[in-house]
Amino acid sequence: MDEISPLLGNQPQEGSDLLSPNLRPRHQELIPTPCGPIKSWSELTGMVKVYFCFTIVSLMAVLGLTISSIYKQRMTTDVSDEDNFTVSLVQLIGILFCIYYISRGVLQENRQELVVFVLSVLVVMVRSVVNFSVLGSKGKQELLVRFVCIMCLGVIHVLCTTLLIQRPNMMAFRVGGALERLQEQYFLLNLCFSMVTFDLQAQLCLCILITTSDPAMSARSTIILAVGVVWACLTAAVGAVAVLKEARVLVWVFMVQNLPQVAFFVYLMYTVVEKWFHDSTYTLEAAAVTGALISLVIKAVLFWGLIKLVHSFGQGLRERMFSPSK
Repeated sequence: MDEISPLLGNQPQEGSDLLSPNLRPRHQELIPTPCGPIKSWSELTGMVKVYFCFTIVSLMAVLGLTISSIYKQRMTTDVSDEDNFTVSLVQLIGILFCIYYISRGVLQENRQELVVFVLSVLVVMVRSVVNFSVLGSKGKQELLVRFVCIMCLGVIHVLCTTLLIQRPNMMAFRVGGALERLQEQYFLLNLCFSMVTFDLQAQLCLCILITTSDPAMSARSTIILAVGVVWACLTAAVGAVAVLKEARVLVWVFMVQNLPQVAFFVYLMYTVVEKWFHDSTYTLEAAAVTGALISLVIKAVLFWGLIKLVHSFGQGLRERMFSPSK
């Protein structure tokens, strides 16, 4: 086996029409994309196609209900709807990321993305249960349709995706070949890329919680928060490019970029905890603290994966993933 040339795009050899069926390739060419190779749609099994289409349609339906709820809650002047508005915004971010996770997870046979998808769905379900349980009778009537859809569809997605995760994963072999070293490197690369996007999701949700928990935010806090959102997006972009392009310099730049984010978390926690002594409600504040802790855990896993991954840069995986077919 040629361990140097990529396995992507195996071109049929001369006289391939004369090969017996047992000697012909059992899969089609992988499609190179900026986020790594994906399988062609025609290569997916019928059941996977049905589930993928069902998942996208159901997520779009819940997305529409969430946008409708946000519009209604924004039009009302009732202060009691502020918490509901915050939860709806966080759910909107979660649903958008879920669409991304399931798309990449299915087309790339990426177990890490599928696991993150399941976790995101569970978080959305738990958040919906908590939010629905504390609503008054009027609020429950307004959000009943969305709540039922999220719970019913969430259970289906968790069960079906769990079964999908347990299927044999051939993508690592198709990209890395028979070399276990490259297969492990491919696993780490996907893990780091998933953690970069998961970290971005957590930070965006955290910023939403902080912003909406303090409507009377000072101008300085608003500017710092806006800079924090832009910095989070920039950091995620640098991290994604560093992982996919195997750029050691960008890896260290990415790690340095995370230091101001940690300082930003400390500042946010200070402003939130300070409010606890002047406020009688703690729901959003507690959610913000929990979000910051989750972000720190994600960063710890991401740094661990990056440190291991950077030592295996330049060993042929990038060429196998992105080199054009020959």
